[in-house]
This record gives sequence, C-alpha cells and structure tokens, in this order.
Amino acid sequence: MVKPVVEPLKIADAATGLRHVFVRDLVLDCNIGVHQHEKGRVQRVRINLDLGVTEGDGVHNDRLENVVCYEDIVTRVRAITADGHINLAETLAERIAAVCLQDPLCRSARVRVEKLEVFDDAGAVGVEIE
Repeated sequence: MVKPVVEPLKIADAATGLRHVFVRDLVLDCNIGVHQHEKGRVQRVRINLDLGVTEGDGVHNDRLENVVCYEDIVTRVRAITADGHINLAETLAERIAAVCLQDPLCRSARVRVEKLEVFDDAGAVGVEIE
C-alpha cells in the first residue's frame, strides 16, 4: 500500500474535547517573493488550514459566537494577503497561524502555503507549519 505524500492531521479528539475546523484550497492573489521578478506583481497562492479547536465546557447551542467562525478566519487571511509585499511563504504562513491562534478557542494551527506559478513543471511549491 502506498502512503500518501501528506499525512492527514488528526486533530479532532472527543476525549480531549477538540474539534477540527478547516479551510481547504483557498486560492488568493498575493504579492509574494524574494526575487526581483516577483516584486511588484501578484502570484496565486493556495492556502490550507487545519485548526484544533476546543469545544469548551458547554454546548455551542447552535450559535455562531460559541464556535470558531471559518468565515472570520478566511476574511483575516484575505486581509493578510492584500496587505502589501511579503518576501517568504514562511512569513505568510506564520502571519496566518498567528491570526488563527488569536481566537481563544483555537489551540493549534497547521498552515500550508503553496505558490502555484513558480515552476512550469511543478504544480506548487511552498511550506507547511504547525
């Protein structure tokens, strides 16, 4: 049996009161790169997020304010990518992780940033942090 290149992250765990909130394949324009030909132009990046979120002591009562809102997370990620030039994919990933972890319910964040247009013969290059 062939193992997948990327192991899925097991975050959700009822025994420890964690649930898994995720964002998949968010593709945004971003002014990113260290090379001169990358400066002053946007590149497409794909962002994937896996968040370990505490369930808290009570029930969420079907109310948005009692959970991590992925719409808020996506809005914040969009703001980061629109906020001027970033040299490194690592820096972008760290900034995204930092805003995710600002939510008091968020206990862990795995962030993958992929630059989609670097090499003609590669689908993507990038970094993943946790």
